[in-house]
Amino acid sequence: MRKRQSPSAPGRSRDPAADGGALSMSHNDSRSFFSLSQLVLSAGQIKPSPALKHSKITYFEVEIVDVQSKKQICIVDKVPPASTLLDVKHKFHKACPQWYPSRVGLQLERNGPFLKDSVSIQSLAVSSIITLYFTDLGQQVGWTTFFLTEYTGPLLIYLLFYIRLSTIYDQVESRKNFRHPVVHLACFCHCLHYIRHLLETLFVHKFSEGHTPLKNMIKGCAFYWGFTSWIAYYINHPRYTPPSFGHKQVFYAALAFLMCEAGNHFINVALAHQTNSGNRTCFPSPTYNPFTWLFLLVSCPNYTYEAGSWISFTVMTQTLPVGIFAFLMVIQMSLWAQKKHRLYLKRFYPEVRRKAAMIPIIF
Repeated sequence: MRKRQSPSAPGRSRDPAADGGALSMSHNDSRSFFSLSQLVLSAGQIKPSPALKHSKITYFEVEIVDVQSKKQICIVDKVPPASTLLDVKHKFHKACPQWYPSRVGLQLERNGPFLKDSVSIQSLAVSSIITLYFTDLGQQVGWTTFFLTEYTGPLLIYLLFYIRLSTIYDQVESRKNFRHPVVHLACFCHCLHYIRHLLETLFVHKFSEGHTPLKNMIKGCAFYWGFTSWIAYYINHPRYTPPSFGHKQVFYAALAFLMCEAGNHFINVALAHQTNSGNRTCFPSPTYNPFTWLFLLVSCPNYTYEAGSWISFTVMTQTLPVGIFAFLMVIQMSLWAQKKHRLYLKRFYPEVRRKAAMIPIIF
């Protein structure tokens, strides 16, 4: 007789295999974990992510104090280190809406200079609290508005005198007297001068600081507009007498005027190109354009050409008001040129030290 097998035998024969598989899997897992740990140790420590490394940011508090009363106006808190002074002015404007950013002047010391908007807050910080002194600069206007207003006035005022309005000149006398050709030429040169200024203001010049006090624009307009009225009244008067030496004096003076206008334009373009390209490491050098060769002699040739234009216009028209205006312009531009020359000496000493400011040898 055959011996009947127990039905549980096959189940018992599978158990050791299952147990053995479980043991082998756990053994493989341990070996894998060991290999992974060895790989991590051999690669070195895991570096923390940059976000966690710089998660803590130090903020500054800016205390705004009135320069006259020394009283605290407000505190601008939570200012990031990367902020500029212009950012602080915007936050100050939110706290005090009556003072918009262009009207706010901030100083590190009471008698110190006004800080530029591009100054970094971190460069001013000695501690976490920064004290700045506030000065109300008054109502401000943009530089573009300043120059457009200043130069548009003379252009229009001169044309009003040129057409000889009945409210300015006697109409009977205006019809009888013949206009000398220099009167028409003077109108052309005067308009050309201010049209060039207007176009350069719009398309050539780049203004770093965006605003200036309104009172400066009023003084500039009073000067230019007032002298233009005086000059135009005499040149366009029915009894105007032409220059003493006739057409030769007019011709050569007009030629010098046009050359100075062209030179002034090319110098301004050269200076604007230097600013736009960001090349501030060396002084502007002359190019193939002969009008830029004046850079070899003076550091501010644009003022030299500007003075030459008004001196030429004085010789061409031979009038006292133009002569007085040209004299005042030469004095003012010489002061501006000397101020710029001193700045150039600090930045471009080797290139500028043997040059004059505006006129060779004299200034």
